[in-house]
Amino acid sequence: MPKTSARLLSLLSLLQTRRDWPGALLAERLDISPRTVRRDVDRLRELGYPILAFKGPEGGYRLDAGAELPPLLFDDEQAVALAIALQIAATSSGAGIEEAAARALNTVRQVMPARLRHRIDTLQVTAVGRPASRPAPQVDSGVLMALSAAVHAREVLRFDYPPGVDDDGVPVPPRRAQPHHLVTWGGRWYLVAWDLDREDWRTFRADRITPRTPTGPRFTPRELPGGDLVAFVTSKFRGVDGAGNWPCRGEVILDLPAAAVSRFTHNGVVEELGPNRCRLAVGSWSWTDLAATLGRFDADIEVVGPAELKDAFARLARRYATAAAGVPAPRGAE
Repeated sequence: MPKTSARLLSLLSLLQTRRDWPGALLAERLDISPRTVRRDVDRLRELGYPILAFKGPEGGYRLDAGAELPPLLFDDEQAVALAIALQIAATSSGAGIEEAAARALNTVRQVMPARLRHRIDTLQVTAVGRPASRPAPQVDSGVLMALSAAVHAREVLRFDYPPGVDDDGVPVPPRRAQPHHLVTWGGRWYLVAWDLDREDWRTFRADRITPRTPTGPRFTPRELPGGDLVAFVTSKFRGVDGAGNWPCRGEVILDLPAAAVSRFTHNGVVEELGPNRCRLAVGSWSWTDLAATLGRFDADIEVVGPAELKDAFARLARRYATAAAGVPAPRGAE
């Protein structure tokens, strides 16, 4: 039987890989008795890990979220991926998290084994700023969290927004809006919302928003004009009634944070779907070019549409597979 410390780390690693673990399956995977599993779970609880027990035919355990963040266990690939993501975020994200990301990267690096630390140190990311005529606005991460929370909770948002005074210089009351989507365009963060006072759709720059607390009542979401977020946002910024002048426009879901994607997307719309998931809508002159451009993101891609974009991915997949095999493709073959 492994030593207690090694066994606890193995148990913790398993609990982090899936939501529910039947007790019998844990015992089998760790090659210990169900009684030892119970004892080890109690030891992890004493160390601050919020592990819940659930009943049923296959009663087992679940690693739950706690009031404080306990120590986490990552495998080698997860640790390297985390360090790389933090280094990228520490360069420039527009979300006001650069300093925090740098401190987190230093913390992760200190506890890494030498073999992993060497891999991270060989990667150096240099941030190249925008021209002085178009500086990237910084948005406080707390503001983004507040806006995102209001969007997901469907709660009326109260906030101050420049200029904040009327024509006579008299302060105006906070704006009231029903937040619908938090998106990025050209490196800037925007809130798409229904303005309750003006009874119209508005896009507010997130770096100019100062949220008020508490938020207002919950609301039933309205349908965007045309029912298409991408067409709505692009028409607002391009000043046209439509989705822009790209002949080919597609939409995908990426397993990446919206902040990471927005830095490399200046002519598309990025919508936050979660901490590490976003929707990207962007255009190009051809479907093949669009698929190749989307393929540069090192993440899993789910094609929302249209079918032409899926076909373009399929064509590129066949070409890349042929290139990887080192066999010349027949002339004219897809």
